[in-house]
Amino acid sequence: MNKSQKFSPEVRERAVRMVQEHRADYPSLWAAIESIAPKIGCVPQTLNDWVKKAEVDSGQRPGTTTSDAQRIKELEREVKELRRANDILKTASAFFAQAELDWQAPCADSSREGLHRLPPRCLRGRAHLPCPADGPIVLLASRGTATPARTAQPTRPSG
Repeated sequence: MNKSQKFSPEVRERAVRMVQEHRADYPSLWAAIESIAPKIGCVPQTLNDWVKKAEVDSGQRPGTTTSDAQRIKELEREVKELRRANDILKTASAFFAQAELDWQAPCADSSREGLHRLPPRCLRGRAHLPCPADGPIVLLASRGTATPARTAQPTRPSG
């Protein structure tokens, strides 16, 4: 079973330094890498990646440096966490706003008229008539007439 090896940062630095020091001794960079990679115990492509990364970090080659890549990764992780927190807060806010609407007492609204002072989803018992202390219930509202509306006093059912 072929298992990938992990090389310590010191070994990587030493290998990159060896390639850079002996680069002039070979006709190409790849030839130098192919010569040095077996001495380190890695494949040439791995050593080539290390050399490229070292050149980017030193500014000899354009690209994202290791420290910048690490910072970007941290910021992306933070953004992901903040988005998750925002989603949770939005959901909680919507939940509590709906709960607030459900728990508000609609009968406190004096501008409502009608036999049932609670919306249909809040009806309790048979008809949920308000108690006599709430005042008279308007049975028929008069519109545009001079006569006052006929009212009746509610009674509590006995039983």
